[in-house]
Amino acid sequence: MFAFFMVFHFKMEEYIVNLAQGVLDLHRRGFLLLNLKPCNFLLDEHDQAIIGDFGIPLLLHGLTLPSSDLVQRLGTPNYMAPEQWEPSINGPISLETDSWGFGCSIVEMLSGVQPWRGKSPDEIYQLVAIKKEKPNIPHGLAPKVVDILYGCFEYDFRDRPLMMDILRAFKSCEGAVFNKSDSDHQMAGKRYTNWSLLKDELQIGDTVRSRKPKNSCKPESMEIPEGNVVGKETDGDSNGFILVRIHGFHNPLRVHCSMVERVTYGFAAGDWIRVRNEDKKQSPVGILHSIERDGRVTVGFIGMDTLWHGHYSELQMAESYCVGQFLRLKASVSSPRFEWPYKRGSGWATGRIAEVLPNGCLVVKFPGRFSFGEASRFLADPSEVEVVSFKTCEGVVKKYQHLEDFHWVVRPLAIALGLFTALKLGLFVGKSFSKSSRKKDGKVSISGQAGKQQQDMQNATNPVWLPHSVSNILFREGAHPAK
Repeated sequence: MFAFFMVFHFKMEEYIVNLAQGVLDLHRRGFLLLNLKPCNFLLDEHDQAIIGDFGIPLLLHGLTLPSSDLVQRLGTPNYMAPEQWEPSINGPISLETDSWGFGCSIVEMLSGVQPWRGKSPDEIYQLVAIKKEKPNIPHGLAPKVVDILYGCFEYDFRDRPLMMDILRAFKSCEGAVFNKSDSDHQMAGKRYTNWSLLKDELQIGDTVRSRKPKNSCKPESMEIPEGNVVGKETDGDSNGFILVRIHGFHNPLRVHCSMVERVTYGFAAGDWIRVRNEDKKQSPVGILHSIERDGRVTVGFIGMDTLWHGHYSELQMAESYCVGQFLRLKASVSSPRFEWPYKRGSGWATGRIAEVLPNGCLVVKFPGRFSFGEASRFLADPSEVEVVSFKTCEGVVKKYQHLEDFHWVVRPLAIALGLFTALKLGLFVGKSFSKSSRKKDGKVSISGQAGKQQQDMQNATNPVWLPHSVSNILFREGAHPAK
């Protein structure tokens, strides 16, 4: 092992190509390694790098597990892809799962530092599966190497390169794995390759349509609703331009391969499908990963560790889900596959899709449930939920409840607004009552003064109303003459 690392830097490209070729040969035979790491890489008598330790792949063939801990994780934590942690939920595992482990191995061999060194398995699980952190890529590498490593650490394994892509990338480097002069400058601001667009090489005669954006709820304009490939500008190039003939257009359109997707028997990779013969162990709704021209398909289902293999005739189209939609459990579901919270009063709470996993598992957050600044995170089976929108809510009460589900601050804001309105209304009524009281008092006082003045005038002209002594003095009435 020590000798391996001593000579590795002198034959870096050759060793990586040897290892990638070995993994590719195993993949072609239907084996998943799931435990790629430098300590399993050996040198033979011809100074060729080879892969050892084939124990992990055999676990998928029904052998007895020596430890219960291996049931939950297949592999070594430092090199495990996110879907290897609880693959029936976060998975499924696939050929691209080995691309993550191979990328981790390359990083360690280039830098001499093990990914997540010193971390416990639980800490690595939190970093990789929950927080979605990625291993650090060393500086000073050739742009193509940096590009392929970034692809190896994509969280959606459909966006990772296959082993054939990794092999081609390192073969094309031609001894330029290290390129410290301008590698960082060249990769700054560069848009890395989307490897999912290069996995299906189109052929003349294929039916294609405009590619749908992943996890998008907005309907996009379909430049190519459906057409047939009638020409290719470059043979053997899966990243070139093609000519597509569309009904109603005289001349074929020239489009890039990445702009279209192949449609076979009415299905395309990424479609939401439902299996006709349901199995209680797995969800009946999943995501189509690939469809061959002969009708063979692979599908990701919740409850399965690996991709489901079958025929397109066993599938039918299902309702699609995307990030941003609001969901709640169907009324017919009494015991859901995953835990789901209740809302205030009665009934299931309404959540919002935050992420869609490759097997169709929905990561749902509840913005209407306050949890110290971070929305609650739950999982959902797509076959057990239904979409809820503001337009479909009947009545003002239902619409207000949907607004409450939108964010936890809606109810406190409504309460504060109600209190503010009540306070303003109370002040307005109070001021109106005070003004009316003052006006009334003013009228009473004025009328009282007028009455008093009128009475005084009457008393002045009518001595009957005055006391006798006063009337005698003023008017000399009834006064006795002086003697």
